[in-house]
Amino acid sequence: MPSIDLLADSAEVAHYLGVLSEKDFREARAARLEGVQRALEETRTDALVLSLGADLPWLTGYEAMPLERLTALVVLRGEMPVLLVPELEAPRVRPDDELFSLRPWAEGSDPYDMVAGLLGTAESVAVSDRMWATALLEIQGRSRQAGYSAASSLLAPLRGQKDAVELLLLARAAHITDLVAEEILAGEVPLLGRPEREVSADIAARLITHGLQRVNFAIVGSGPNSASPHHEPGLRVIAGGDPVVLDFGGVFALGEEPGYCSDTTRTVVVEQVPDGFGELYQALHVAQAAALREASSSISGASLDAVARDAISGAGFGSYFIHRTGHGIGLEEHEDPYVASVNPRPLGPYAAFSIEPGIYIPGRFGARIEDICVTGEHHAVSLNRSSRDMVIV
Repeated sequence: MPSIDLLADSAEVAHYLGVLSEKDFREARAARLEGVQRALEETRTDALVLSLGADLPWLTGYEAMPLERLTALVVLRGEMPVLLVPELEAPRVRPDDELFSLRPWAEGSDPYDMVAGLLGTAESVAVSDRMWATALLEIQGRSRQAGYSAASSLLAPLRGQKDAVELLLLARAAHITDLVAEEILAGEVPLLGRPEREVSADIAARLITHGLQRVNFAIVGSGPNSASPHHEPGLRVIAGGDPVVLDFGGVFALGEEPGYCSDTTRTVVVEQVPDGFGELYQALHVAQAAALREASSSISGASLDAVARDAISGAGFGSYFIHRTGHGIGLEEHEDPYVASVNPRPLGPYAAFSIEPGIYIPGRFGARIEDICVTGEHHAVSLNRSSRDMVIV
C-alpha cells in the first residue's frame, strides 16, 4: 500500500501509474476474491450472485452492459467463480482462467436454470444490490430453498477499503479534475453572460481534454439556482453578483481496466459578492476545514458528519445544511462509506470519501465545497488540492 501522503502528489501518482502492469491489476482482483471467500466463510453464506453494478467489474474487470439478458457471476463458497454471459457479449470479456470460469449462454437457452444449477442446494445466497428485480425473481423461483440477502452486507466493507491500485486511480482522477477547478478559479472558464448549460458543456469538454475517459456530471448552479444542490444546468444566463456552484467529476481508467471516479465542488462569485454571502461562505469554509482535519480511519461517518454540521449550526446556518457531509467513492460516484448521521461505523483505513458540506438559502443563493479524502492508519489526506478560498471571477 503506498503512503497516502504521496497520493496528493500528482507527479508521484503518475510515476506509479506508469509502472502498473496487467499483472498488478490481476493480482489485485485475486486478492479481492480471496477476501470475498473469507467473508462467505465467516458469515456462513453459501453463494454470491453478482449481476449489474460495480461489484462485478471490481472482481472480474468486466463491466456488463445494462441489458435485459442476464449476466451473472456465481461465487460458491470454496469454489472458483463462474461468469455467465450472453453469447453475444462474450467477446467483451477478458478471460482469466485462474480467477473465473467463463460460460457464455446461447440465445434461446435459459440462463436462470444455469444459475439454479450452479447454486444447487445452497441455502443462503447474497445477490447484487443492482440486480434487476425481474432477474432476482426468476432466480428465486428456481431456487426456492434458498434465503436471499443483499450482497452489500458482505462486499461494502471490502470495497470500502481500497487497495493500492484503486488509490492510485482515484488520485489520478482527482488530479485531472483539479486541473479544471484551477482553470475555473483562475478565470479561464468564462462565466459572465453565459448560460449554465454552456458552462457545463465547457467543463465537461475540459475534463476529457485533460484525461478523463468519461464525464459523469458537471453541475452549474448560478444565483438562486446555487441553492439547489443537484441543480440541472439550464438556460439561465450567469450575471454579475451571482454565486455559482460548480460540482463536476468523471472517470479515469487505464487501458481496458474499469475506471475510478472523481468528484469536486468549488463555489465562486461573479464580479461582486452579494449581501450576506460572505458570512455564509466563511461559515462553510470553516466547517469543511474542520471536517478535513478530523477525518481519520477511526472516526465514524456519523461523528465526522457532526463535525461539519455542528460548525455550520454554530454559525447560525444549521437549517440550511440539508444533506449528508459526504459519500464514499470508487468505481461508483456514490458508494460506502457514507459520512452521514446514519453511519455509526468507523470509516476504516484506506477509505475514499467526499467531504462536502453545503449551505443553501432557498430563493437567494447557496454554496458547497467538496474534496475527496483518503484515510490512512491514523490520518487522512485530501486528493483535491485546488483553493477552497472564496474567489471572485
